[in-house]
Parts: sequence; C-alpha cells; structure tokens
Amino acid sequence: MEVISGWENIPPSLKGAYLTIGNFDGVHLGHQFIFEKLRREAAEHKVPSVVITFEPHPKMIIHPEIRPFYLITTLEEKLNLIGEHGINCCVVIPFDPSFAQTTAGEFVKKILVEKLHVKKVFIGHDYTFGRGKEGNETFLIEQGKILGFEVEVLTPFTLNGIVISSTRVRKAILSGEMHQAAQYLGRPYNLKGVVVEGHGRGQELGFPTANIAPEKVLIPPDGVYAVKVKMDHTWLKGAMNIGTNPTFGDEKRTLEVFLLDFEGNIYGRRVDVYFVDRIREERKFPSIDELINQITLDVARVREILAKSE
Repeated sequence: MEVISGWENIPPSLKGAYLTIGNFDGVHLGHQFIFEKLRREAAEHKVPSVVITFEPHPKMIIHPEIRPFYLITTLEEKLNLIGEHGINCCVVIPFDPSFAQTTAGEFVKKILVEKLHVKKVFIGHDYTFGRGKEGNETFLIEQGKILGFEVEVLTPFTLNGIVISSTRVRKAILSGEMHQAAQYLGRPYNLKGVVVEGHGRGQELGFPTANIAPEKVLIPPDGVYAVKVKMDHTWLKGAMNIGTNPTFGDEKRTLEVFLLDFEGNIYGRRVDVYFVDRIREERKFPSIDELINQITLDVARVREILAKSE
C-alpha cells in the first residue's frame, strides 16, 4: 500500500478514486468491513481505493484536556493493518490547530474534488468532519449531488447484536476483557515495546522475566495475562504480569513477561506482546514461597489457554 503524507501531495494517478475517511483507531471489525467493501467495489470499477486518515487523532488536538489519550493502534500499526486489506493508498493528513479550522465545504472541495476527483465515498453512519463537526452524512450526500460523486452510508457493523466501535474496544481493554477485545478487533490487542532492565527478581524466583517499556498508554489493568510474544519473526508464548509487585512493596507499575521455553538475553530488543486472556488480578502474597507456588499455577494455566487458542 502506498502511503502519502499530506493532502497536497496526492498524485494525479489517484484521480477518480473510491475512498473512505476516518480515524480508524484500532482497525476493528467495523473498519475492516468498510475497507473490504471499498477494495471490492474499487476493483470492480478499476479505480484506485483510497483511505484518508489523520495524525495525530483529531481529538488530541481539539481536546488537549483529555489525557491520557488512549489509542488502540499507533500510526505504524494502523497503516500496516489497513494495507493488509488490499487498499491501494492511504493519505495521512497531519492534523494541527490550523487544519482543525478547515470547514467541511473546504475539505470536500479542495481534497475530495480538486485533488482526487472522487467518484464514490464510503462513510460510517455517524461520521462527522470539518470545523465544529459541521460535515455529516446529509451534508456529504448533498455535496455529492452538486459536485458529481456518490456517497454510500454504511450501516453499523454488529457482532452478536453489539455495534463494534473503537470506544467499545478501549473499554474492553481497560476492563481487562482481553478475549472480548480480541473478538471486536479480529485479533488480540497488542503492545510493542523495548525490553529494559528491571529488578532481576524473576531470575531469583526461577521465572526470569523481560521488563517491557510500552510504546502505547492504553495498558490493560493490573493482573496476570496469557500472551503471545513476537520477536523479529519468532513467536513465543508467555505469562505477563502488569502491576506494582505488591509482595515486594514496589510502587512503580511494570510490565513483565516470562517467556515459556526460552533462554537468552533480549535486553534492548523490541518485542510485540499480544494479549490472549486475563488469568487473575494482581495481589500481595504473605510469603515468597506462596508467590512462587502461584506463579507455577499461573504458568500452567497460561499453557492451557495458549494451547486452546492455537
């Protein structure tokens, strides 16, 4: 998939495109439904399929008071996931206070019509755009009739009667409902990060762990998780603990993963952790021996869960 930064750099080769517009955080099943429909219809009409998205997420600029701002995917992850659906091009528009003042009419005229000569636009049922969210499906349909492009408003994508949305995915992750989040995403939620040095207690306990410095702020709640870890092109199984290690009286929250059936020094390596399921909450143990016994049980449970997931 070709990636273009800035609407000013859209090439003439994309004229006559079919496209969709949105933030697409998480690239969940609802987004995937839109991309598949876009790809299929664009291919049928032999025109480019284009996705327009924004970086950073517009709400981060419009609502700076919302911190931390929980994003499901980084830009890198989002582009890779969109590309997996066979889209020809993704236009990433830098979103800053100046662009936030762009009216819906200006967006349609300058980008959709003058730059892309768009033939058809697919949008979700609740999509809004432009300064003050003045652009909506009614506005876009009216503009399409005037300026010569078709608009298709897609009905909400549902799973078991539940409308899938980025907000619903975030809530599931923040609640530790990782299996539910995976169903909405069509894949387990993931966290990339570099392995950094920790206290080294895991080695002393017989369960050496890799301490991860996460690249995203959307982190599941404290507890123990069954995870799969991708390191370069290798997949490993793991048990991850998120929390403050209350048995030792720590205060700093850490993410530590014990890699099953693996030996080696991986400090400084970038890994990708995929959360399959949550096993239990983090808790304080009366003694180190009881902690070790519980970790042994946790690892056995992780093996069971990951065996079933395969």
